[in-house]
Amino acid sequence: MKHLLKKFEIKRLIVAAMVTLMCVGMWGCGVDDGWGEREFRAYDVAKVVGFVDDSLVIVADSREWMQETPDYAIGGHGHQRLRVFNYRIQEDGPRWVDTLDNFVDECDYVLGQLSDSVVWGGQTSLYTKVWKGPLMTFWKIGEKPIVKNISVETERCSQTFFVKNMRSWIEETIIVLSEKSLRYGGDTCQYAVLDTVAGTLTFKRLDENLKWIQKCDDVRAWGDDVYCVILDNEGENSLILKNINDTIPTPRKFAIGGFWGNMIKLSGNICSIHDDEITCSDVIWYGNELKFYENGEVVVDLE
Repeated sequence: MKHLLKKFEIKRLIVAAMVTLMCVGMWGCGVDDGWGEREFRAYDVAKVVGFVDDSLVIVADSREWMQETPDYAIGGHGHQRLRVFNYRIQEDGPRWVDTLDNFVDECDYVLGQLSDSVVWGGQTSLYTKVWKGPLMTFWKIGEKPIVKNISVETERCSQTFFVKNMRSWIEETIIVLSEKSLRYGGDTCQYAVLDTVAGTLTFKRLDENLKWIQKCDDVRAWGDDVYCVILDNEGENSLILKNINDTIPTPRKFAIGGFWGNMIKLSGNICSIHDDEITCSDVIWYGNELKFYENGEVVVDLE
């Protein structure tokens, strides 16, 4: 994680308030439009954004706002908040919490989990969760977001895709994917590499060394090793590959799964990988609520 953050090399002076100032009149990333005060309501339904480790979960939410103009009423969301909870034991409140003074209309700081303690976001198409750039944000637990201006390039392909997932990748870069992009044919780009030092997002097609990952439903790297999740709808033949041929044993069968930071979700279990050994918590998260179960009973309720 330290190496990943060093890779960003962005001055820590660029905190959330400066992001807003930087964007005024340029990209509309949560800027004040001069229409007056917005009326913010209570925080809406929260969602799980990621898992820090085998006991801590990242939860995000925002507040709905309304504003009256001379001709009509408008609304949106803002004041995005991140909280970190223990998901194995019910505690009185979060371990950590931070809130931004922002608007989500065209700049969403919480689009997905990048690493164990970093959530990525950025400028989006209006009222959507689709990143369009050029701004990209990185919000690390315990710190304020940092921002980077990203230029888009293509290499050996012509049609890009909507950015959905970001994962740690080889050579201390970041691999960028959509849901099924690795399987795209023709001259459509299959993946992209984000270099935060150069400030470039380069869309590519898989070369001969990486063609094997087109069968992966999720993929990431630890160091120079590439790990691949291949899902079978029935759960009987799902597996995890390391590089091309090595299969990593799993403690249970799974039909759904993927990487969440440094953790991996196998059906309802949140699991860790150390020295190619997977260890799963007994706590179950079904993925569509803020409740965590053990032996069929709720052990943590974050709603």
